[in-house]
Amino acid sequence: MSDHGTTGTAGDEARARAVRDAWARIDAWMRAHAPDSYEVLAPPADPAAVEAAQAEMGVGFPADLLASLACHDGLRHWDNCLPLRPPEPVARIVDHWQMCVEIDEDNRADEDEPEPEGEEPWWHPQWIPWAQSDGDAQIIDMRPGPAQGRLGMAYHDDCGVFTGGWPSLAAYLTEVADVLEKGGAVGGTWAPFLTTEGELWWSLKGETQLNGEPLVPAPAPAAGT
Repeated sequence: MSDHGTTGTAGDEARARAVRDAWARIDAWMRAHAPDSYEVLAPPADPAAVEAAQAEMGVGFPADLLASLACHDGLRHWDNCLPLRPPEPVARIVDHWQMCVEIDEDNRADEDEPEPEGEEPWWHPQWIPWAQSDGDAQIIDMRPGPAQGRLGMAYHDDCGVFTGGWPSLAAYLTEVADVLEKGGAVGGTWAPFLTTEGELWWSLKGETQLNGEPLVPAPAPAAGT
């Protein structure tokens, strides 16, 4: 694959710009309201490491993932600063992808039955695990077709799921930034809170506690709070 990291269309460029804008807004909100969570965000990824990751995986990263990694190479350590799953540094994207590919190959060698018609597999080598926790990954689907670039989930004990996902990483991060600035819930489900230590924490709408400690709804600056 000779064009790793290129953005050849206006759509690619628009998604990259949307990601840069979304991260700038997320960063600004965290600096103002959850500075400890902001400090967890890692600096930009090394472009050579991103290039090497694509070569090792044999999958070109979409423009919005490249833009995201150019903003933050995942997190310095685990934190619940994004809904669903925390973003991974590029090295751990490769590690998780390699682990899943090897497990899937072993599973297929032990099973004679094909995948049920119309059902997603447990893993596909053209899925990019951009965010992950406890073995469950939020994935970017890079299989060819009109849905390429969409977000879904690959659970460690189930098949892949794309229902209720986002059409792109850019759309997801833009929604995160919108909810932080204006209120609401990402995907209609995940709402931002502040812990007693002032850290950003995403949980189900209506949650009031975390490990017995109160959760406070995160302020939405646009609402004047």
